Order: sequence, then structure tokens, then C-alpha cells
Amino acid sequence: MQIPQIRLESTTGQIGIKTNQAVNNISQPMADLTIEQPKAELQINTTPSKLTIDQTEARADMDLKSIARRTEEFAQQGKSDLLEGIARRAQQGDQLMKIENPGNPIASLAKTNSQKEMKEFGLAFIPSYGSVKINYEPSKIEINVKPIKPNINVQVNKPTYDYQPGNVDISLQRRNELKIDFEMIDIKA
Repeated sequence: MQIPQIRLESTTGQIGIKTNQAVNNISQPMADLTIEQPKAELQINTTPSKLTIDQTEARADMDLKSIARRTEEFAQQGKSDLLEGIARRAQQGDQLMKIENPGNPIASLAKTNSQKEMKEFGLAFIPSYGSVKINYEPSKIEINVKPIKPNINVQVNKPTYDYQPGNVDISLQRRNELKIDFEMIDIKA
């Protein structure tokens, strides 16, 4: 007896995919930058130093006095000597008024008035210590600084983009097929 036999032979389809990558270029140009620093305002004020040396007393110690000072000293000395003389004469007058008291006031007064006063002798440093007066005022410095801020200018540059899109090519590499074959097969019973 004969039985039909069906043979199926299939081939799968095959797809081909080809991809071209996208190209993306980004560049960032540097910013344009300018900086300007103005000079600070500087002001310096100084007062000069002052040195004073007063040697009036040192010169007086060496007997180099001014006319005005000599006149004043002579006037003071004259007044002092006058007052001493008046006081001495008043005292001697009191002693003579009391002549009745024991002692010999006339002889003692004659002896006192006839003798000269003993001069004292001594060493003195000329000029005396501290007679030169020195005064010093240092100079004063006043500094004023006014800083000035810098001028900064920035120009930002935009980035540049270069984009080339990619693509995908899809193609059919092999078509799918189905072969159908009929054949009669003898089977023995």
C-alpha cells in the first residue's frame, strides 16, 4: 500500500543590520578675560621732627650771660644786699641801744664791721650737670591707603556643537524559504 509522505524543508530568514555610529564633537572655547588693576591711592603726611637744645644755663655757668639776665641778677643781688644791710644795721642798732647789757658791743661791732668775709673755695664742674636741656619731638607719619578694586571683564564664549547623526541600515540577507515535497511511500502490510 502506498502512503503519501510530506517533506517540509524550511530555511530561516536572516536580517543584516549595519550601524554607522553618530559623531558628536563638543568644544568649549576659553572665555575672554581682561583684568585691570588700578593703582591704590596712597597719601603720606609727615610732620618734621623737632630738636631743641637750650644751653642758656650752661652758658650762665660759664659766666656767658646775656645783658638782660646780668641786669636782672644785679638788681636781685642789689635788693638782697640792701635788705641784708638794713637788717644788719637794725640788729647793730638794737645792740647799741642795749649798751647796758654785759659785754662790749661797740668793740664787737667794730671788729665785725672791719673784717672781710672769708671766701669759700671749692671745685665746681662747669657747666653743671643737667644745665643743657635737650628736647626731642619725633616726626609723625600718617599713611592713608585707599585700595581700588580691580576691573574684571569676562566674555563667555558659547560651546560649539558638531553632531552628525548615525544611521542603521537593515537589509534582508537571506530570504526565508519553505520547500514542500510530496512523495508516495510503499508500506508492506
